[in-house]
Amino acid sequence: MTSFLLKIIACPVAVIISMFLFPGVNYDFIGQAIIVGVVLAIVGVVMEYALLKRGTLWISTAADFIVSVLIVYFLSNMVWGDTVTFFGATLIGLLLGVVEYFSHRYLISTGKTQKSPS
Repeated sequence: MTSFLLKIIACPVAVIISMFLFPGVNYDFIGQAIIVGVVLAIVGVVMEYALLKRGTLWISTAADFIVSVLIVYFLSNMVWGDTVTFFGATLIGLLLGVVEYFSHRYLISTGKTQKSPS
């Protein structure tokens, strides 16, 4: 639950900040940036559940970066026709990668990546 709360706030905020900060990231409406951020958060939580554990910090962060770039690029350009260049999507992915790195470190160090036996 901690991971979801972190991501549901951090991902949309990162996309909104990128919209104003980075070249090549142009959303017509702020709501579109929020939707992209929420999709990133949901996919990120699923990926963390599948990949993140002690010893996989860099693998999980790299996977988050790659998936974030692809989601931002394709979702933004294909669904609404906004203009997000691949370079702009990469910049958003890098920003999210930095956020994810610290988030993953926190989750691993506090033991919140432990899966409960089913």
